Amino acid sequence: MKDILQDIIANKRIEVDRQKQAVQLRTLLALGGERLERTTYSMRASLAASSSGIIAEFKRKSPSKGWLHPDAAIPDIIIPAYQQAGASACSVLTDPQFFGGSLGDLCQARKLAEIPLLRKDFIIDEYQVYQARVMGADAILLIAACLTPDQCLSLAELAHTLQLETLLEIHSESELGHLNPHIDMLGVNNRNLGTFHTDVENSFRLAEIMQEVSKEKDLAPLLVSESGISDTATVSRLREAGFRGFLIGVTCMKTEEPGDTLSAFIGGLPC
Repeated sequence: MKDILQDIIANKRIEVDRQKQAVQLRTLLALGGERLERTTYSMRASLAASSSGIIAEFKRKSPSKGWLHPDAAIPDIIIPAYQQAGASACSVLTDPQFFGGSLGDLCQARKLAEIPLLRKDFIIDEYQVYQARVMGADAILLIAACLTPDQCLSLAELAHTLQLETLLEIHSESELGHLNPHIDMLGVNNRNLGTFHTDVENSFRLAEIMQEVSKEKDLAPLLVSESGISDTATVSRLREAGFRGFLIGVTCMKTEEPGDTLSAFIGGLPC
């Protein structure tokens, strides 16, 4: 079976190299100006304090589903609608090739949102962390399957120096070795990034060991379940298992009015 993640990472290396050649780091930071002085929102605190814990995702397409909302205009409709619907945070895909996103989407979202924004991408280079800060993110995603534990630690340390929080994403127990003191949130991707098959039961399988390993390391990352969440009953079960963040993307983005869909979803959650 074709490993989609390998294709994504190979493309990402080329993409980042081109970006670094086009805009050197010192130029990027100079262009950032006052953006680098912005006080960031805490995604972890927002999720912990929320009765819903919903992270609403903006993405136009995915390798598994194809185009979901190809004409979605992030500044005009969806991100403000997500916030109004009660999202605790928003996840913005910035990968252009496989997800139809851009750094411009993140920048525009920042102008309109007063809730935490997660830059969701395949981060493999420190340059991308600086990009995230300049373009308005409050947190970044670090995917264990894309990084060694040492790389994960280095990127997480850098994120914290830039006042960015970190969400470490795992898919299996073996990836818990990536957990380190600079991880604020620990997520389970219910979607296998090699095959893009989704199984929400993956979160339930890993919930107990995630909490055990965190305790052994004297850490307390907030637990997040990502992908495959399509009904409120699942959210309730996940909360009982120890999760406090719930990333929802396709469920909303496949509809004509993602904000209305999210509002109805949150309205159906038990108080």
